[in-house]
Amino acid sequence: MTGLSNYTFDEITIGQTASYSKQVEARDIQLFAAVSGDVNPVHLDADFAANTQFKRCIAHGMLSGAIISAAIAMKLPGPGTIYLNQSMRFRQPVYPGDTVTVHLEVKEINARRGFITLDCRVLNQDQKAVVTGTAEVKAPTQKILLERPALPHVTVEASVDPA
Repeated sequence: MTGLSNYTFDEITIGQTASYSKQVEARDIQLFAAVSGDVNPVHLDADFAANTQFKRCIAHGMLSGAIISAAIAMKLPGPGTIYLNQSMRFRQPVYPGDTVTVHLEVKEINARRGFITLDCRVLNQDQKAVVTGTAEVKAPTQKILLERPALPHVTVEASVDPA
């Protein structure tokens, strides 16, 4: 297992950056649909999606939002961060098989409130922006060092494969 650590509020500086990447698989889209209840057929039904502007299934926009959340929780500021606000603009679809990379950059530090504002850009494997926005977080004040927990094993049974 690898370790996890964070940046405390006092360690964070304007311009500081971090990145986090994930390949979005059909299984991720199915899991997100199951957890969120969003079963819009553009995400799950290849025949339906073929007749849309996208021509094939796409990932839920908020799945990209969840990956931004993972970047904040795992990289900057890291474990112990409290998410306060997120703005997002969806610029391009994310398809099953795409690898997305979240780029975070510290834009503002509000010492009075203990808040950090992060610029958030999500790029696909072709370096095209799929999501842009900002996040406001409360960075931890205590240093955290811990073992990275394993992801839980989850089985998906889907009647339709969005791939």
